[in-house]
Amino acid sequence: MRPILASISLAALAHNLEVARRHAGGAKILSVIKANAYGHGLNRTARALAASDGFAVLNIEEAVSLRQMGMEKPILMLEGPFDAEEMSAYSELNLTPVLHSPHQLEWLRLVAEPLNVFLKFNSGMNRLGFSLADWEAILAHVKVQPQVAQVTLMTHFATADEELGIDWQWHHFQEKAKDACLPVSAANSAAILRYPETHNEWVRPGIMLYGSSPFADVSAAELGLKPAMTLKSEIISVQTLKPGEGLGYGLTFMADEETRIGIVACGYADGYPRHAQTGTPILVSGHRTRTLGRVSMDMLAVDISNIPEAGVGSPVVLWGEGLPVDEVARAAGTVSYELLCALAPRVAVREE
Repeated sequence: MRPILASISLAALAHNLEVARRHAGGAKILSVIKANAYGHGLNRTARALAASDGFAVLNIEEAVSLRQMGMEKPILMLEGPFDAEEMSAYSELNLTPVLHSPHQLEWLRLVAEPLNVFLKFNSGMNRLGFSLADWEAILAHVKVQPQVAQVTLMTHFATADEELGIDWQWHHFQEKAKDACLPVSAANSAAILRYPETHNEWVRPGIMLYGSSPFADVSAAELGLKPAMTLKSEIISVQTLKPGEGLGYGLTFMADEETRIGIVACGYADGYPRHAQTGTPILVSGHRTRTLGRVSMDMLAVDISNIPEAGVGSPVVLWGEGLPVDEVARAAGTVSYELLCALAPRVAVREE
């Protein structure tokens, strides 16, 4: 059996939820488990995060899966209905839509029973949301709809994880929201950790639940977070390069001295980033070393010149316990979200 394996720590997921709850104060928590729970598995993650006050997903299939496993808590649909036909499922499953566009308001008339809704306003991210200039008109329209039970006001921060912060968005949104006397949901992981003034009634932790830091300058460990996914494999072959010899497709790595190489059973078809360059950190037999050359579909190469005990069968950690996914992502020029979500279906997964 091919040795690559993703181990998912349910205890780490539960721990990270408690970290989010401590920072959120009295706010209720909508745990974001879209994209197959960022690659961790929707159902297992929902079980591990059962202490959440609700969940946030993207599509009907995810919501159906949660209801079928017996989850009765609120389920927020982060982009709302994608067509009018979905509204019957919203009623049947008692889902909470995020409404962000006029056409979705029209579809409300198709709802059989009143639903709680989140009204999303665009405070500067410029993706989804009604204009703040239309605040009064949109709110007045929704409040009188018989298909609406409870309204929560919502926005999303573009730079909560960066030096620019949230004030440029929060000021304008909060000025409108404070007079509405309605629940508010604004804080993502970064805002939960850094901006308590944004917590209000509902917070929406995402990446922090999986043990990754939303900040480039603060590690997950410094935030008290634990990695929930550890991607592991083994060395399946050992080669020795002489000075001047190259490695892999394109010979993008050329040895300038004798170099001992371990070939690892993991490649971009498993979800490891092809664009990871020579020097991306990796653990072999518990020792930190570097990748070499171009990542292949099913294999990658690591430098084991200074790990004499390493050989065929030696354990390798691609990211996770002992090697933060944030470090690997930075070295590969991407973000941890992409690495975690890209875990391929062919990779075996084990709960721990």
